[in-house]
Amino acid sequence: MKKLWLIFAQTVTVSLGILFVLQLFRPELLGNGPKLITVQQAEPVTGKRSVVSYSQAARKAMPSVVNIFTSHAIAENSHPLLNDPMFRQFFGDQLDDQPQRENSLGSGVIVSPEGLILTNHHVIDAADEIEVALADGRTVPARVVGSDPETDIAVVKINVKNLPSITFGRSEELQVGDVVLAIGNPFGVGQAVTQGIVSALGRNHLGINTFENFIQTDAPINPGNSGGALINSDGNLVGVNSAIYSRSGGSMGIGFAIPVSLARQIMEQIIRQGGVTRGWIGIEAQDITPELAESFKLKESRGALVAGVMRGAPADNAGVKPGDILQEINGRKVIDSASMLTLIAALKPGQPITIKVVRNQAEHSLSIMIGRRPKPEPRKN
Repeated sequence: MKKLWLIFAQTVTVSLGILFVLQLFRPELLGNGPKLITVQQAEPVTGKRSVVSYSQAARKAMPSVVNIFTSHAIAENSHPLLNDPMFRQFFGDQLDDQPQRENSLGSGVIVSPEGLILTNHHVIDAADEIEVALADGRTVPARVVGSDPETDIAVVKINVKNLPSITFGRSEELQVGDVVLAIGNPFGVGQAVTQGIVSALGRNHLGINTFENFIQTDAPINPGNSGGALINSDGNLVGVNSAIYSRSGGSMGIGFAIPVSLARQIMEQIIRQGGVTRGWIGIEAQDITPELAESFKLKESRGALVAGVMRGAPADNAGVKPGDILQEINGRKVIDSASMLTLIAALKPGQPITIKVVRNQAEHSLSIMIGRRPKPEPRKN
């Protein structure tokens, strides 16, 4: 009996030893190892991708979008410290030998293979040196062909041929909810693409430009994107990124782009004649509010109230007076002061027109000879 018990004890000991070794080195034999997981793997894409992607639109447009680097000299002694005698005693010579410069960045869109680039006026405003970085890595100097501060459009030229120019879309076909992509150089990190939708159309009264008809989008637009492309899902240009609404300096989901129809109109005038010619009659106007309409006993809150008339201007010569309410220009209804400005600006200088005004609750028709809109004063740095 004692012998049998000894054999049993030895067998158990050996078995435990074998189990320990298996558990340590080959646990899968005991069913305690990691279990195999069955996953579904997609097949390699051989045809058209089934997922929603805007890669084709981005690939089509990105080679036409460039980075624009500008700089200009800072006025001497612009910082109070530079006038400090002690400071200049140690650093005066170096400061005089190396004038200070201010750098900025933006984006642009190649619109012709011959090197014409569309961008914002504020991107190149006051710059005395402009460099354009192409998508292929080349950096070349550029010169300003012309610009229009009142719509924030500018055209620059580089001496490079056979460039990939963008395809113009039709901004008038855009609808709220359409997908758009913004391409530019945000914060100088390099070319990037962001995606969003058209949030609103025809935005004005924002105080950004004199003439406003913005596309509003939630595609993230950040500093450095100005002048870049807003494209549709086909990769065609529908707008030029121009401004953002921000309290922090970064995107807050509200960006504004100039419709390509307006940008193209201004661009073609700049290329042909170096600038933009607009009609002008020399009045200041404000919108008709419901309170003003009631005060003037108007049937509807429409038109532009003449707040001031410039002496010797076309409107003054035609007999327009402060307090008149401008209702029509050449038979076209005036909705508000912005529409009035747009209607007049579209007219050619030297062209006679007829306007309809309400004065003392009576309608009057006046003939005006359109003048040339004065150029805005340059920005003071």
